Amino acid sequence: MNGDRYLVMGCGGIGGVIAGHLAELGLDVTAISRNQAVVDAVSSRGLQLRGEGGERSVPVRTLTEVPREERFDWVLLATQPQDVEQAARQALPSLSAEGRLVVLQNGLCEERVARVANDAGRVVGGIVAWGASMVEPGVYDRTSSGGFTLGRLDGRDDVRLDALATPLEAIGEVQRTHNLAGARWSKLALNCTISSLGALSGERLGWLVQKRNIRRLALEIMSEVVTVAQRLDVKLEKVSGTLDLDWMALTRDERRQVIGSMGLASKHAMLLAVGLRYRRLRSSMLSAIERGREPPIAFLNGEVVERGERLGVPTPVNRAICDRLATIGAGHQRPARHHVLDLFHETRPAVAALAA
Repeated sequence: MNGDRYLVMGCGGIGGVIAGHLAELGLDVTAISRNQAVVDAVSSRGLQLRGEGGERSVPVRTLTEVPREERFDWVLLATQPQDVEQAARQALPSLSAEGRLVVLQNGLCEERVARVANDAGRVVGGIVAWGASMVEPGVYDRTSSGGFTLGRLDGRDDVRLDALATPLEAIGEVQRTHNLAGARWSKLALNCTISSLGALSGERLGWLVQKRNIRRLALEIMSEVVTVAQRLDVKLEKVSGTLDLDWMALTRDERRQVIGSMGLASKHAMLLAVGLRYRRLRSSMLSAIERGREPPIAFLNGEVVERGERLGVPTPVNRAICDRLATIGAGHQRPARHHVLDLFHETRPAVAALAA
């Protein structure tokens, strides 16, 4: 398809699926994983893809270290958020003169990577609108459909992106944005909700959205994110062109209600519809916890809390989630359904204060 070389940093769910699909197209792909079991599995039997397209094995060159003597046109950063800066530093010496670092992590990682590169023009934001998990070393299951949104921090066009967008179309529809911040904050609102509640409960999205109190908790998480973004003068983008986060945010009157108004009922219905459509979606933070790794809460809800503090915007629900996930991440508790149900009741007084 083209002569570009692709370096995928990280072989978790997202990185593995991307590396497999790009290699399936006959492109020059090298994947990097710190997990020797993953490297050994892929080297011996290929990268195993499940889901759309059926089960198949794809040969992918997989290493534990970036080959220093080689140069790559695209570095796709698919590590956990807390590892993104280290991954960028490791890959930067192998980036070609016209190459780009592509940030695929959830959260607001583009600014971090731009500081590492010392050049925001070499950084591309890649918002991933689908889910995947590594069910065992080298075996990947795509759990939901969707595509990508690509853009630069400065909002400018980048003709180099055509060489990335075309092969990514094999995975899902690729859109461009001149408002990366708006698209990122909208995705952050969803991640702070879906990924965090999934990590707390240990459940997939389908179970979460069927509980009214959990849907209400989700609306409050998103509302806090939206308020902080608005205070930063970020113009939120609709998710997948349809889900309007500004509309989803609770009004003061709706915060006083648990059930009642047509507006609130419509927001519950929207969450239920979206959640059931993506019911198999599983939290990447939950996967991190299960592997004994620290959940990247500081890069999701923690970003909202930190910015809220600077702006004087209360974020009590996101703060409570950070506290609970810190306890779980430290190994003092395990993910369980009762955590999200308890959280709903524990945060009622703080939510009531916001509505006063």
